[in-house]
This record gives sequence, structure tokens and C-alpha cells, in this order.
Amino acid sequence: MTPEIQQRLFGITHWMDHPMTVWLCGAILASFVATGATIAGLGKSRRIGEDDYADALARWKSWAMLAGCIVLPVLLGAAFTIAAVTLLSLVCYRDFARATGVFRHYLISIAVVGGIFLANFAALDHFDRLFFASAPLVVALIAIITIPQDRPQGYIQRVALGCFGFLLFGFSLAYIGNIANAVAYRPLLLLMFLGVSLNDFTAYFLGRFCGHRKLLVATNGGMTIESFLGAIAFTTLIVAGFGHYVFHQTPIDNWVSLGLLGFLISVLGQMGGLVLASVKHDVGLKGIATNVSSHTGLLDRFDSLVLVSPAVYHFLSLHLGPLGASEPARILTGGG
Repeated sequence: MTPEIQQRLFGITHWMDHPMTVWLCGAILASFVATGATIAGLGKSRRIGEDDYADALARWKSWAMLAGCIVLPVLLGAAFTIAAVTLLSLVCYRDFARATGVFRHYLISIAVVGGIFLANFAALDHFDRLFFASAPLVVALIAIITIPQDRPQGYIQRVALGCFGFLLFGFSLAYIGNIANAVAYRPLLLLMFLGVSLNDFTAYFLGRFCGHRKLLVATNGGMTIESFLGAIAFTTLIVAGFGHYVFHQTPIDNWVSLGLLGFLISVLGQMGGLVLASVKHDVGLKGIATNVSSHTGLLDRFDSLVLVSPAVYHFLSLHLGPLGASEPARILTGGG
């Protein structure tokens, strides 16, 4: 393993190589301080009820804690980032499997867990062909793994749930690790996380305290037309503003492309939340698991990332070329 590869995988001393890394870390910290102060002010002035205050505070605490679970590994190095994503995927799938009952089909879950490790190993190895092949390979395995049990009843449901769980919480989240193969992956991931977190906060606050016209009452009673559009406008502005410095003097450094990137992060972030909201209502749960700050599970905090991560990867690849193309490939398996 060359010193350059070691630096990318484990090079914490190089976390400030890109000047925007420091600025984005500061922006993430400032966003949590500002939102925390806003929640405290609203609660102290009694402009919101006790239930709304408790819900907002719990949401803020869980986001603040989980921000460290993402930001710290990104700063430590690509290997730590991929390890954190692997753990996140496993826990998210566990929550999903318990909520939907697919955990009872242990062979399906074994295939999904194996697929999560395969996709993240491919990202760590920088083996793009294996990474993109992992999706159809694992889906095919899920489709056939229970056939020898000779139980056709419920086949479609268990296979569909297994494929859904893997593609969303395994393959999609693994894109975060694949982005870490880019040379300047730290500001890319930090910008994405900043956009997703501010998008979530903005939509939540506007939906709770400003919006009145419900958008999808049955799916998410807290989402309003005002919160949906307001989050898009604010997130697009933030991502485009910081993105100008992250992508300085690259083909994406124009307001149209940067605005589209921010738009995608906001819309798909909110759609990710609606996907999980649909799952929760379908299985009759208010929140999936209770892993974080006595609030709701990891899925409720990271649902915004499941659609955003692959979209950001492919959007950037279309503009900048394959991410990490200049980096050595197959660093563990050889044969690059």
C-alpha cells in the first residue's frame, strides 16, 4: 500500500488539506448551535407547546450526536468513513427488518448483510466494477436464496422487502463510502451532510411553526407546501454558496449546476423522509426503533441520505468524470 493510499484511508493529519473542510465543519457546528438556540428560545418563550418543544429538542439532540458519527469518521480518513457507513447500514437494516418482519426470514437477512459487506468492501478496495455489480448480484441472491425451502407462499413479499432493504440501506448508503475514493472527498461529504441536515431542520421548523397547507396528510402530517418549498429554496442557496468554493474552477462551478445540486439534495432528502414515513405508516409504527436520544431510530435520522447519496455521486460523476478516477484501483485485491 503506497503512502498516498495510506494518507487517503487513514490520513487524519491531512484533514485540513482542503481549506473548505474547516469552513464546512464550522458551518455544521454553527447550524446546530443556531437551531439549538432557536428551539430553546421558542420553548422558553412558550411560543410552542411542551410536546412540540420536547419533540424538537429530541430531534436536535439526535441529529447533533449523529453528526459526530458522520463528521468525525470523514475527518479521520476514508477507511473510517467506510467503516462508519457499514455500521450505519447494518443498524438501519436491523431497524427496518424488525419493523417489517423480514428478520424472520433469516436467509434473506443473511443475503442482505452479506451484500452490505460486499458493497462497502468494494468501496474500500476502490473496485468500482464490483461495487456497481453488487446491486444486481445481491438482488439475484435474495430472489433465489429461499427457493430451496419450498415455501412459495409469501415469496413476493419477503423477496421484495429484502431487495428494498438492501437497495436503500445497503447499496444506497454505500455510495457515501464510494464518494470517499475521490481525492478531495472530505469537503464533498461535508457539503452533502450540511445540505441534508439544514434541509431537514428547515422543513421541520417551517412545517411545525409556519406552514398551514398540508402536502401529504396521510403520509406526513407535518409536511406542508410552505415547508417543502422553503426547504428547497434555503438548501439550494446554502449548497450553491458553499459549493462555489468546494468546486472552484471545475466544470460544476456555475450557478446552474450548483443550484441543481442543491435542488437535488433538498428534494431527494425530503423524498427519503417520505419513503420511510410510508414504510412506518404501512407497518403501523410512529418511529422505527428507539436508538438515538430516546427519540426515534437511526432510520428516522438518516432517511434523508438514502436517496441523496447515490444522486450526488452520479451527478458529480456526470459533471466531473468518475469520482476517484485518478486514484489507484483495487488497492486490496490487486489487478487494478
